[in-house]
Amino acid sequence: MTRRTARPARTARTARTPRTAAAFAATAAATALVLTASGSATATATAVPTAAARTITTAPAAAPPGFLSGPDLPPHPSSPWYTGPVAKGLPESAPFCLDGVLPSAGSWRRAFHTEADTGAAQVSVRASSAGAAATLATALERAVAVCAADWLRANPDGTASWRDYGKLPVEEGAHVYGVLVSVPESEPGVHLFGIGRDGSTVTVVQWGQMGDLADAPVPAFKKTTTTAVDKLVP
Repeated sequence: MTRRTARPARTARTARTPRTAAAFAATAAATALVLTASGSATATATAVPTAAARTITTAPAAAPPGFLSGPDLPPHPSSPWYTGPVAKGLPESAPFCLDGVLPSAGSWRRAFHTEADTGAAQVSVRASSAGAAATLATALERAVAVCAADWLRANPDGTASWRDYGKLPVEEGAHVYGVLVSVPESEPGVHLFGIGRDGSTVTVVQWGQMGDLADAPVPAFKKTTTTAVDKLVP
């Protein structure tokens, strides 16, 4: 597959100030949105039942699947990526938009951060079969697709939009989405999600920072998502 190259990096951001960090935390914590045009839909989508995580049959594995490393992520204009260890289980805080969807059994995680306000995370799950993995991947995609509507219902004073950036032809397939969230008197936060599957293993990569969807490095993130799926089975 011909891979697209990352577009020029946006203007470097300085390390977050206390006010910016608070705004980012508030943005990431909100749970409701106003959906806009350009790939967005009216905010009437049905919320994903959190029971989805409990209905996915997983197979705990002794060794983790392959994970991204810092250089695999979209380059940051002013900071290197710092890579955390691969650890068993889910993150202490569920990835934005995916609370209650990812099962803990068979899961592994890795976190990434920069010296600025940009961060990323990857969670991979080994299911008991390819069919169970396909069900999980569908649940994850649905959760991201309705995240904007759910976010707005919980935070009617906020605004947000989402976009479907399309599918990627890697292994059993991958899909990239973007979600923008904002609360009054703070800078908006943008999140990219890459969800993919190789056989019975599913992975989701989340990237986020302060800014708009126009600021998001979509071509580079599509490359990151493809790499993440390619690395799942060494």
